[in-house]
Amino acid sequence: MERRRVLAGLGGGLTVRAVGSTEARGQGRATQNPRPLRHAHAHNDFAHPRPLHDALAHRFTSVEADVHLVDGQLLVAHDPVDLDPSRTLDALYLAPLAARVRAHRGTVYRGSRLSLQLLVDLKTEGVSAYHALDRRLRAYPGLLSSYRAGRVRRGPVTVVVSGDRAAREPMAAQRYRYAFHDGRLTDLGPAVRPSLVPLISDNWGRHFTWRGAGPVPPTERETLRRVTAEARSRGLRVRFWATPDAPGPQREAVWDELLAAGVDHLNTDDLAGLAAYLDARQQRRG
Repeated sequence: MERRRVLAGLGGGLTVRAVGSTEARGQGRATQNPRPLRHAHAHNDFAHPRPLHDALAHRFTSVEADVHLVDGQLLVAHDPVDLDPSRTLDALYLAPLAARVRAHRGTVYRGSRLSLQLLVDLKTEGVSAYHALDRRLRAYPGLLSSYRAGRVRRGPVTVVVSGDRAAREPMAAQRYRYAFHDGRLTDLGPAVRPSLVPLISDNWGRHFTWRGAGPVPPTERETLRRVTAEARSRGLRVRFWATPDAPGPQREAVWDELLAAGVDHLNTDDLAGLAAYLDARQQRRG
């Protein structure tokens, strides 16, 4: 019954035939090895040749889209100069995800109930951008995780709103919504609620000096592990951006340290590099 409700509510008027498109056929590579990479976050995902689809082909479970509100439309780009009316959040992310979940009978990855995180980074004023986002998300009720009067229902895709922090106030006031908020380290504390703020993200360089060369300073290792332990005790996930991302031993040393500390999402623009690292790590662990 639950699976039928999910399929019935994916929104956007989509049918399974959408999976026959050129972009959707590219998704097939993601299922050759069906094990999704739960630590893999595609930073600036929209900058890849095939937004979303390249990340899915590499089995990522978190993708990030920068969004601008322009004339009522949510357009995906990092900078205003790159805005294109055809590159909407619906066209690049919500509609393809709905088609994929419909084709997979209720999941993003066949055989896995992991909810894919769609991190929406608001680049324009947060209140108006969030209200526009909220209206679009309501067209996909069966696709998305939701909050209703104190309870969270997990869907195939979970939208987390980052960027302009003014979006948090109208979100917190809603009794029913299809999005959650991306917190900062300063949000850690007794008042934080995972039903509103399930994710804590922050700039690595703002809190740590170590970038993978030589041993990690003991005080920084202690700080990192204290942060992740506190977040986990409150039911929150952790991500850092601006970590080293140039291929090489320093990047892998930082990734090793992040995973050892319990960080949930490794941030990268190098999809193949992170996928290879996580696969090799899994093979070493058996």
